[in-house]
Amino acid sequence: MSSLSPSSEPAAASDPAVDDAALEVETATADTEVPSGDDAPEAVDGASGAVSETGSPAGDSDLDEGDIAADYIEELLDILDLDGDIDIETRGGRSYISVDSSGENDLRVLSKPDTVTALQELTRIAVQTRTGEFSRLILDVGGSRATREQELTTLVDRAVARLEEGATSASLPPMSSYERKLVHDIVAARGFGSESEGEGRDRHTVVTRS
Repeated sequence: MSSLSPSSEPAAASDPAVDDAALEVETATADTEVPSGDDAPEAVDGASGAVSETGSPAGDSDLDEGDIAADYIEELLDILDLDGDIDIETRGGRSYISVDSSGENDLRVLSKPDTVTALQELTRIAVQTRTGEFSRLILDVGGSRATREQELTTLVDRAVARLEEGATSASLPPMSSYERKLVHDIVAARGFGSESEGEGRDRHTVVTRS
C-alpha cells in the first residue's frame, strides 16, 4: 500500500505580535483535546462540565450555535486587533462560519491550516460551554477551506496516478471526518473507490479501484 503526504508551502510573513497570539491559540488547543468529526461526547453542563441528573444538557440550549461562535470569533479578532467580516450559514444541520478580510485587513496568519484547526476547536468548546451540546461547526478563515480542498484534490490525483501505474491502493494522511468526506466525494468523481481505516487521530482514507 503506498502512502502520500501533503506538500508544504513556506509560511507567509506576518506581524510577530500577531504570530505570538496565534501561537498561544494553537498551544491552548494542544492542551485541550476535543473529539473532532461526528462522534459527540456525553452532554455536559455549561461551564461546570457536569452532566445533569436527567442526562440532558443543562446549558443554554436555546441559544443559536452560529451566533455564539460569531461572538466568540469577534472577541478573538478584537484581542488580535484584526477586523473581519463574519458570515454564518447552516447546511445539513451544521453551522459554517466564514471570516474574510475587511478592507485592507490581513488575515493570512489566521488562515494557516493548523491555526484554523486550532481556532475551530476553541470555537467549538466555546459553543459547547454555552449550550451543553457537542458542536460540529466548520470554521473558514480567509478562504482557507477552499485552499485545503484544492490540496486534497491534489492528494487524490496523486493517489489515482499511483493506481493507474499499477498500485492496488494508496493511503492518504490522517484527516478529520469533514476532510475525509471531501476526499470521498473527490475520489468518487474520479471514478475510483475509497474507504476510511484506522482509529481516532490515525483515521485516514484509502483510495482503491472501484
